Amino acid sequence: MKALKLFSILLVAVLIISALFYEKIIASVLLPQYIEWAHETDHKGLEVGVPLNEKERLLASNIGVKHPEKVRIVYVDAVPYPYENFALKVFGEAVGLVGEGIINNAQVFGYSIYARKDFVLNRPKLAHELVHVLQIERASLDEVVTQHFFDMAEYGYDQAPLEVEAAKANKKYSADW
Repeated sequence: MKALKLFSILLVAVLIISALFYEKIIASVLLPQYIEWAHETDHKGLEVGVPLNEKERLLASNIGVKHPEKVRIVYVDAVPYPYENFALKVFGEAVGLVGEGIINNAQVFGYSIYARKDFVLNRPKLAHELVHVLQIERASLDEVVTQHFFDMAEYGYDQAPLEVEAAKANKKYSADW
């Protein structure tokens, strides 16, 4: 009985400490794991992805991407996420990146844009993704991932500042090719 009480007290203490320091835990434990995975995903995408065509490179240049020639599109059945990492899976579900009823149509990892095969990457949608490439060029993949995770937790997807900026490109480049 004493062991059960001690375990319960210890569990409550861990939960309280976790709640008080969740940002530090996320920043020091979860984000480095996700960032490492994101770099690996970008590297794979650069190897297997399709370069932008002339119209798409011009769009990327108009948006401000410095190196449109580096951008690759990788068409996949499902946009990758490190589901095999339980902590990242739970965190992704908590902030709304993944989970029941959430379909990720496209995501940028550096210069790699992963898009679902059945997702029509028309001009406005590609413009949106290219703004994410631009955001990564302006800062770094590490900084953008870090900001995006905390923004998603604070604002949700639609109001996250990086998404708000990218959504403006959907409107600005709303006319299809």
